[in-house]
Amino acid sequence: MPLFRLRACLLFCSFFFAVSGFQTLRLTPDRGSTVNISNTAKGSLCKVCTGEGRRCDNSLLLKGGTPVSVEFNCPQPERVFTVEITRNIDCTTKSCNDDISQGESNLDPWLVFHRRFTWNLRSLGPKSVLVDFTRTSLRQIPPSENCPDMHTYTFKAFQATGTVAIGTFCKMGPISSAQILKQGSFSLDVPPEVEIRREQFAVSVAEDIKSLAKITVSLPQMTSSLELLSPNFPESFPDDDVMEWYFEITNRQGAAIEFLNLTEPRCVKKEIAAEYHSKGRRAVVTALTDNQPVQNQGDFSLILRNCEMDRRRAGSPGLSLKLRVTSSRVNSPVLCNVDSRKIKGLSLHLERLKSASECEMKLNSVTMEKITVPSGGVSQLSFQDCLPLHVNVTASGVIACTQLKDCPKSPVPLAVPSLPSCLPSPLSAVTWTLRAPPHGTVELSSLVGPLKQSLQGQPCNDSIIALTEDNGSTLGRFCPQGAIQKIQIHNNVSVTVTRVGGQSLRASAKPVLTVSLKGEITERYIFTVSPKRDEPLFLATPGWPMGMESYATVSWIVSLPPKMEAHLKFVNLSQPKCANRHTNIRVQRFDSLEEDYSRREDEMADEISVSENFYLNMSNCMPERGDFMVITEITVQKNQLLIIIVSVVAALVLLFIAVLVVVCFVIKKKKKKLAHEVSIYNPNGTSFHPRPVFPKTREDNESHVYASIEDSLVYTHLLRKGAEMGIYTESDTYQSFTGQMDTEVTKDGSDLETGVYQEYPASPQAPPLPKRPLSHNHALVENVIYQAQLSPDGQSAKMGPRLEPEGGN
Repeated sequence: MPLFRLRACLLFCSFFFAVSGFQTLRLTPDRGSTVNISNTAKGSLCKVCTGEGRRCDNSLLLKGGTPVSVEFNCPQPERVFTVEITRNIDCTTKSCNDDISQGESNLDPWLVFHRRFTWNLRSLGPKSVLVDFTRTSLRQIPPSENCPDMHTYTFKAFQATGTVAIGTFCKMGPISSAQILKQGSFSLDVPPEVEIRREQFAVSVAEDIKSLAKITVSLPQMTSSLELLSPNFPESFPDDDVMEWYFEITNRQGAAIEFLNLTEPRCVKKEIAAEYHSKGRRAVVTALTDNQPVQNQGDFSLILRNCEMDRRRAGSPGLSLKLRVTSSRVNSPVLCNVDSRKIKGLSLHLERLKSASECEMKLNSVTMEKITVPSGGVSQLSFQDCLPLHVNVTASGVIACTQLKDCPKSPVPLAVPSLPSCLPSPLSAVTWTLRAPPHGTVELSSLVGPLKQSLQGQPCNDSIIALTEDNGSTLGRFCPQGAIQKIQIHNNVSVTVTRVGGQSLRASAKPVLTVSLKGEITERYIFTVSPKRDEPLFLATPGWPMGMESYATVSWIVSLPPKMEAHLKFVNLSQPKCANRHTNIRVQRFDSLEEDYSRREDEMADEISVSENFYLNMSNCMPERGDFMVITEITVQKNQLLIIIVSVVAALVLLFIAVLVVVCFVIKKKKKKLAHEVSIYNPNGTSFHPRPVFPKTREDNESHVYASIEDSLVYTHLLRKGAEMGIYTESDTYQSFTGQMDTEVTKDGSDLETGVYQEYPASPQAPPLPKRPLSHNHALVENVIYQAQLSPDGQSAKMGPRLEPEGGN
């Protein structure tokens, strides 16, 4: 049977095309393998389709033997789909049916996809399955890291209780083989655009093991250090289970074991323990928190046993750890040349610990208990029978200036140096002594992100930065991922960088801090802080958990995000009895002349909210007894006052709009009621409406309004003025006109005589006019509206000119 190769597994067509946004691939999975094409992007609508009916779904599972055309209904499926090719390897009590073999050539169109190749391993008998890495070797990495060649391997063990991740690995390391009990898997992940390298790993049947997995590590004969991780790291090791590491070393080597980042569970039954086994020696069992024995008599096994954990309580920790193994040659000296010019101006210090009675250190052939490698040159060191646990390695440096004009003009980086690998132990701490000129200030800032104080309940996860003043008092312990942008200190200070749990420091191109030596500040300490929204920030007084020094002052400059307010709560507040002066806690906003808050030691401190950027100042008295120390909790939230003001303004605007609409509606309605119907004057004597008249209800109609009013009532003021002008007398009244009138054709075609009162046919659309007595009983005389001149024979004469009396119309 051919080996499991990508070309044997998938036969691709030579074309890869796109039509109307669709892409099509044709493949033929090898017999005995399956191909799973799945959409791993949440919320993506891209589908994979196959078959004559174009069945589309988020995933597609294909089995070997039959060519298949696969179509994607989106233009770039490689962004959302991954391809996993799986093959099963079964082992009997004597042999396995295949080896692990990865691709030989390029991947044609599938090169743009993320690919995973998985080999399922299964033992049909009681023995285990062994995968040999002797030709390439592997090294273990944390799950969050990537391999340099982008080829990442993963081991898993299948148990009745679930799947256990044994570890993630890269090539080029000390791991030579791995065994899995009964069932498991070995997989390779390759990102897009990366061609798969041709590799082969032999799979065979191995002896029965009593653990879920066994990793074999071949330690090099030179001084070396490596880290291994517990299964499922950083999550918990399986409940009541066992893991084994087997270390191969020569008789002239020694190995030391350390457990780092250890979290211990609460056990219900049994106890967690480490067991050491080697040929010809009795097993040694130790607690994980004890010093582990040095192994210097050849190969040995380390077995990690977990207990039956109490996981009923929420947040109960499990078992997880890092296993650091360091080895070196014994019974022969190890030479090491150290060039101090390459460690960035730092001095190197090596100290032999008291427990290392057999360790011998020499500087330039002179035996010493403590060695300081001077800066500026090359020194020759030698070590005999020195293991990592026997020697402590540190580094130190000084940055100082006597006058402000002589200080460095730009910030000086503080970075962890890289040391030669021939040293018996890695670097454990670096200390910089920072000395400002008289009346000067040491200013520290971080380029990798703001800092936070290491307080109870908020421990550091990786590196720790300890600040110590010249008098030996500790200013505080800090670590990354906080809100402190800058620290200013009036006195000289030392900066010491270590790692949590005593782990060795790792060299980094990025500095831990940068330091500037500047002019004098008004306070003894000033912290510049930028808290984040909805993330509680805890600020402790300098020296915590000890009290502040007498008369010491500290200020925090707090900058808030826009439209936010800070809620201050003083927790863990301890006040002394003062012999001189008073302690004081003050809060004052920027550009404000008045304090927002002020409390002494004899006053009760309460909570306060500040809606702008502000200063938080604290000062100590001369204590008679007791200490002054405070932890301030700052929580940034949306400005509640601003929200209330905006809400009130919005409500008032809505109310104003509503009132405006109502007023406009009422005014419009009143105007409509006040608008009288206007008739157009017709000289033939007929009045008509200028627009259609629609039927109205009784309450809206105008039946109670007269359609015409006596002229004497309408023009009374004009008649009065006409009498005054001598145009007519008060006896002049309307006289009926008896002459010939023009005729007007009505709507129904009948003729009506003008000048003669006749009943007008009532409109079906309007109510009839009310009957009233006629007031036109006299002949018409000249008036201000028009003058009618009648001929003697009664014919209508030419109308005279219109006169406009005073007063207008």
